[in-house]
Amino acid sequence: MHATEIFARYATEFQRQPLSGEVIHHAKRAVIDWYASLFPGLNTPPVAILEQTLVDDLDRGRAFLGGGRASTARTAALINGAAAHAAEVDDSFRDAMYHPGAATIAAALAAGQDLGVSGLDFLRGVVLGYEVSTRIGVVMGRPHYQFWHSTGTVGSFGAAAAVGGLMRLDGPAFAHALATAATFAAGLQQAFRMDSMSKPLHAGRAAEAGLLAAQLASRGLTGSLDVLDGETGLGQAMSNGPDWSQVGATLGQDFHITRLTFKNHIGCGHTFAAIDGALELRQRHQLQADQIKSVRVATYRPALDIACYTHPTTANEARFSLSYVVATALSHGSVRLAAYDPNRLDDPATRALMERITVEVDPMLDAAFPGQRSARIDIETVDGRQLSHFQPNRKGDPEQALTDAELDGKFLELAEPVIGQARSQSLLARLWVLDASATLAL
Repeated sequence: MHATEIFARYATEFQRQPLSGEVIHHAKRAVIDWYASLFPGLNTPPVAILEQTLVDDLDRGRAFLGGGRASTARTAALINGAAAHAAEVDDSFRDAMYHPGAATIAAALAAGQDLGVSGLDFLRGVVLGYEVSTRIGVVMGRPHYQFWHSTGTVGSFGAAAAVGGLMRLDGPAFAHALATAATFAAGLQQAFRMDSMSKPLHAGRAAEAGLLAAQLASRGLTGSLDVLDGETGLGQAMSNGPDWSQVGATLGQDFHITRLTFKNHIGCGHTFAAIDGALELRQRHQLQADQIKSVRVATYRPALDIACYTHPTTANEARFSLSYVVATALSHGSVRLAAYDPNRLDDPATRALMERITVEVDPMLDAAFPGQRSARIDIETVDGRQLSHFQPNRKGDPEQALTDAELDGKFLELAEPVIGQARSQSLLARLWVLDASATLAL
């Protein structure tokens, strides 16, 4: 069978099987984290421009934008998907180099609202989207990630699978939904190597593309079933001709949704091991910025390639500046939303410390990527001390997972400034009991 058919066979089995309490719990965690990511993205410039541009599809339809405005399902998926990625706070599945939540949950929520599904069915759709798309991301691998933004490309499959599950597509239709999603897949890394508003649109378009692919398949539209593994298919065109033979080997046994990374800082996730290491040394030695003579950060190659801005001038560039976020962590003790306020961007102490930071690739740490995201921090102090710390993983990775309480704290921190304390607490409570909800009244 082709890879699309392997996933379709699993989707058919998935519809008949109950999910464990553990998997459902992790699905709710993913949805809570998605909402935490959504709210700070709602008022960002690219999302505002999307709303203005797509106004003809708003104030009608059965789906809703994050701010509560009615919308057609496809436009809700597009705008909410972009918003959930815009603030750089969304989840990731490390081995696939991919943020699955932004597109998958945006599409599932829009389709679920449009179809009037139950909370449990919505969660099941989310799980199916994660399990299918992360496996495609793993197969496509690092050669794909060199040029393509996996959240835009692989995200199309997460959205298609989630919506296909909610629509209860039969096996052939589900396979055709994935096949059509494959030929919609897009999103270039170069789109965010300069200051640009395009990056969050990758997630939004993936959500819209996957939802549309499932809708079309439900009406009989067919795709090329060998589009992933064919001789001119996705694997050849966007990777290095990877082996698809084991793509479904652990489906239904190893649920990837139980091994997500939830961000504990705000910005490019490739910088987080370095941030964690810097914060550890700061706390352990009670360091102040003016006590630091030099900082050396050794980490893996994509951290330097993607978090590449050495002299950021905007908040967006600062999110992708390894030296800026490390200097901010050492100067202020955290890298949260406030790190990107205008007064922080021009903070003299932070800027001065940035000039004393060097970054480099460590071949051993690079060889461990993507399965491990590590950094080594070496600090020389003004009084001559040599301080060093190796950070093997990031806070928020499965090895150092955020607790439910920490996830609640992240949600409330990011939601309350946008929708207020009372609404935030009410929504959080409803999300924790989604599996008992008759409808998606979100």
